[in-house]
Amino acid sequence: MTHAIETRIAEELHVHPGQIAAAVALLDDGATVPFVARYRKEATGGLDDSQLRLLEERLGYLRELEDRRAAVIASIDEQGRLTPELRAELLAADTKQRLEDLYLPYKPKRRTKAQIAREAGLGPLAEKLLADPMLAPEIEAAVFINADLGVPDVKAALDGARQILMEQFAEDAALIKRLRAHLRDNGRVVSRLIEGKETEGQKFRDWFAFDEAWTAMPSHRALALFRGRNEGILSVAVKLPEELAELPTSPCESHIAAHFGLSDQGRPGDKWLLDTVRWAWKVKLSLHLELDLMNALFERAEIEAIRVFAGNLKDLLLAAPAGPRVVIGLDPGIRTGVKVAVVDRTGKVLDTAVIYPHEPRNDWNGSLATLARLAGRHGAELISIGNGTASRETDKLAAELMSQHPELGLIKATVSEAGASVYSASELAAREFPNMDVTLRGAVSIARRLQDPLAELVKIEPKAIGVGQYQHDLGQAKLGQALEAVVEDCVNAVGVDVNTASAALLTRVSGLNTTLANQIVAHRDANGPFVNREALKQVSRLGPKTFELAAGFLRVPAGDNPLDASSVHPEAYPVVRRILADLKLDMKGVIGNADVLKRLDAGKYVDDRFGLPTVRDILKELEKPGRDPRPAFRTAAFQDGVNDLKDLQPGMRLEGVVTNVTNFGAFVDIGVHQDGLVHISALSEKFVKDPRDVVKAGAIVKVKVLEVDVQRKRIALTMRMQDEVPAARPAAAPMPRGRHNPGKAPEAAAGALADALKRAITRN
Repeated sequence: MTHAIETRIAEELHVHPGQIAAAVALLDDGATVPFVARYRKEATGGLDDSQLRLLEERLGYLRELEDRRAAVIASIDEQGRLTPELRAELLAADTKQRLEDLYLPYKPKRRTKAQIAREAGLGPLAEKLLADPMLAPEIEAAVFINADLGVPDVKAALDGARQILMEQFAEDAALIKRLRAHLRDNGRVVSRLIEGKETEGQKFRDWFAFDEAWTAMPSHRALALFRGRNEGILSVAVKLPEELAELPTSPCESHIAAHFGLSDQGRPGDKWLLDTVRWAWKVKLSLHLELDLMNALFERAEIEAIRVFAGNLKDLLLAAPAGPRVVIGLDPGIRTGVKVAVVDRTGKVLDTAVIYPHEPRNDWNGSLATLARLAGRHGAELISIGNGTASRETDKLAAELMSQHPELGLIKATVSEAGASVYSASELAAREFPNMDVTLRGAVSIARRLQDPLAELVKIEPKAIGVGQYQHDLGQAKLGQALEAVVEDCVNAVGVDVNTASAALLTRVSGLNTTLANQIVAHRDANGPFVNREALKQVSRLGPKTFELAAGFLRVPAGDNPLDASSVHPEAYPVVRRILADLKLDMKGVIGNADVLKRLDAGKYVDDRFGLPTVRDILKELEKPGRDPRPAFRTAAFQDGVNDLKDLQPGMRLEGVVTNVTNFGAFVDIGVHQDGLVHISALSEKFVKDPRDVVKAGAIVKVKVLEVDVQRKRIALTMRMQDEVPAARPAAAPMPRGRHNPGKAPEAAAGALADALKRAITRN
């Protein structure tokens, strides 16, 4: 089935099956996605990392499907019930759900009422009544009365026949497919407050009486409902409009009847058969299909939520680095003080302290003096301030320090504290700083994540960074796998300095694992810095295959071979030597020489091993060796005097940092301890389908305040500066259903913003 799998994935990705076959062979041979995407473009026809990740995911699913298909066919065959027609249907099943639908009648199960009825000899009665509605059920049933078999009267015989037919209806794969499609296309997701939970469930009050089309429900709303259900506040179900209108019959009953050719024509058996249809729907099929659709809704919401989390994580990891500068990290606190750590250009800790500028000590001047002394002693260039409790007050302290000591040339920036406390208490931090107080480790992390967000954040479990929506409600294994892939792609996209990287960072490099990363660090500590990539082969347990997968992503900036500081893979060095020989120049004369390199014909250097894509990548890298794909560093300027929610006024124009992007908008830190929400309808003048098309986590944006709800700690913002500030609205304004129309007037847009804030229940 391998060829069939490859063909199907090729169709889904709109590429040639040969590209998929080559990629699958490489991945099965142990190659990583970053390695294949960067260094095997000829083999895969240029499949990028996104395509390869999707390929990897689909390959796993389809292989599981094939394994399950083989098990199902074997099971039915062992029962002696595998017909050529059924085998063909099983082989054609393209999803796990379709396969399980087909297997349902043959799946071993506990003894059912229908099985008991068959054992009592009632199977022929059920078949006769279904085949000929002209037969009178009571008359036909009388023939099957047998007290010894547990059928004492006509009623018992008909009940048994009904159980057999109900099970037959509920296990008909074609019927189930038809009913599921009808429910999916027409069903509505309905939530209601569970009696007696109103006070306890106030944060879910917008969902106490809610319904929305199953097909239209976005991820964040679905996850909010599931959370309310899991917390015992809401009942959630999928209902058809006819059920909501309390009509006596369901259209699904008509589908069942039509599927078996049943209708009310006044024949003796019609009423009994249609009653059997009604019972089959209510007792068996409706519950089964509702569960299917609820699971499908969660799966759809989960996939989207993971996609959002992964996108935000990627943006955060690839945020602009301040670079190798001496940084003072400030981990703000009030009662416990502000923790201070000074790190050098490589991230090494130079000094630590704890200052108490805020209540209850209010040692403002003493804190300024301490910071000035540390900055002067170590030549600090930047101040990195965590964005947690007392962040704005600490930012004010840093601003005054800069004002009093302009000679220090300091620049301040606020960074996300997400995951800093997790890192501080981790085993990794304990090994790195065995003699340092846990609280000070957080300040070190805050300083380092300004220097290089990627290098520092890889030390934290991706889920702990918390830039997703409803992340704790998702499948943790699936979420973790997706986020680990993001980290791997980001690390390898940037590359790693093998002589300064931590073991945590090296672990994420293509081909390496924790053991090998620790071996590299140990070798570096024992023998000094690596002078070239070849020296990596001396590391214990780092064999030829690992070297092949990792070498291109490991950089030696100050080594004896300039190419070792680039992303040119050592296997391609012969191509560079041919270029040098052709140009009659040495390495120094070529690297960075754009005028010379742009005049070269890449096709001239193509051979049996290295195709045009690789040669072009080599020339591009020689032009700007070791280039960092991340943007240039800049900082946001929070407005003076705006430190708390109470300082905000509608109409204020502020600068802030995007902290999280969801399907319904973006959260922005404007320096008041509570992020504001820019609803999707207020991100741009143009229609926005995906907020990440407009903003990314870590981006600096300008916003205007529309509404402030101090009591609920919610802020409505807009990036459309012409939007008018709405008049005060009643507190209990009704929530509009469905998505806001971007074409509405600014006042309506502002109202929708407030409603969106309500729907944002509990941020993770």
